[in-house]
Amino acid sequence: MKRRHWTPEEDADLRRLYPDTPMPALMAHFDSTASRIYCRADRLGLKKSAAYMAGPHSGTIKPGERRGIAGEFRPKQKPWNAGKKGWQAGGRSTQTQFKPGEMAGRAQALHKPIGFERITKDGILQRKVNDDMPIHRRWKSVHQIVWEETHGPVPEGSIVVFKDAGPRHENITLERLELITRAENAKRNTIHRYPPELKAAIRKVARAKRKLKEHANEKPA
Repeated sequence: MKRRHWTPEEDADLRRLYPDTPMPALMAHFDSTASRIYCRADRLGLKKSAAYMAGPHSGTIKPGERRGIAGEFRPKQKPWNAGKKGWQAGGRSTQTQFKPGEMAGRAQALHKPIGFERITKDGILQRKVNDDMPIHRRWKSVHQIVWEETHGPVPEGSIVVFKDAGPRHENITLERLELITRAENAKRNTIHRYPPELKAAIRKVARAKRKLKEHANEKPA
């Protein structure tokens, strides 16, 4: 449709007809598109009347009215695909759907093969042992693997740790490892294992941090 300017006569007609006339009728009257009519009405500050907005042509949902009822499921209604397990849409759908174990996109780019090793932010060397879910079970600490190769699975409630403070991602030998309970591990990680002067310093730092936090949270009067 060729673009043209609105004439004064057309503007007068639009002011008279727009408030109460459905868009299809306006399009036929002005031989124009809906977007062009809406744009001109907006420029002229025209609005639909309250009577039009309350009528069936407005397209608005009235209080208590429901749309899409025809597509809703009724109680005890049988879905169309009931009993059609493995149903195929036909055409090229079988060529484009994912196969079991298949990956794409970011998942494929980040995937590591079984046997791949990585170092965690805590300096622990881990090895990928499977591709199964859940994800956190795909990786196991290498020092635990070394221990289990000799002693078998780690008992529930226990943990394999290093005896020394050396690097935990290299020179991982059985001699450096020991099996302790998780309770013992928690105890070792508390300040009670430090000398008295170091424990006192740690407590002072903790108190200072609490004071700073309390001061930061205080609201001005």
